[in-house]
Amino acid sequence: MFTGLVEEIGEVISIKSGDKSVQLKIKCTKVLKNAKIGDSIATNGTCLTAVEVGSNYFVADCMHETVKRTNLKRLKAGSLVNLEKSISLSTPLGGHLVTGDVDCEGQIKSITKDGIAKVYIIQMEHRYMKYIVEKGRVSLDGASLSIVGFQGDTLSVSLIPHTQEMITLGNKKVGDYINIETDLIGKYIERFLTFQNEEKKGKKSKLSKEFLASNGFF
Repeated sequence: MFTGLVEEIGEVISIKSGDKSVQLKIKCTKVLKNAKIGDSIATNGTCLTAVEVGSNYFVADCMHETVKRTNLKRLKAGSLVNLEKSISLSTPLGGHLVTGDVDCEGQIKSITKDGIAKVYIIQMEHRYMKYIVEKGRVSLDGASLSIVGFQGDTLSVSLIPHTQEMITLGNKKVGDYINIETDLIGKYIERFLTFQNEEKKGKKSKLSKEFLASNGFF
């Protein structure tokens, strides 16, 4: 589990293609503090397992599902990536709960100035738009950001200058692809509302929208 607060920007040293897989070697420093083989490190918001840890790099394997879902397949030597080490129970939750399980890629459609900020409009797979809520949270390449608006199959976020400097999104251009992970809570609520109990011969779960509302879920 992660918070979506990017600890540092790493650089891809090398990328090797395998059988429906890729192996990444990434140069970094901060996320390596007390790191060991088997630790989870979010790379552009994708939870990867470190299979080798050096003094200034780690190596991770990306299986077929990861390659299909994420923009890691688009990386090359020299590419910059957002990095965050997995949290512990004592870690301050400054962003929101991020699993590192990317839903889909999104594509930047426009970038506009709004005073000191930059507003990014990002197109994504329409089926995931049901989890997008104005002033809700979304993880973009692993960075926890507030949604300032949405329309059709696009969402928009606004970055202050500090955030632009601390995450890779600040340097991306129109047409670039980013990883999107929508809010975990919304997915669970949907699952509760649509769950069918097979043992009850298809009867709907007693969990309803009214039940969830009366118990403080929304």
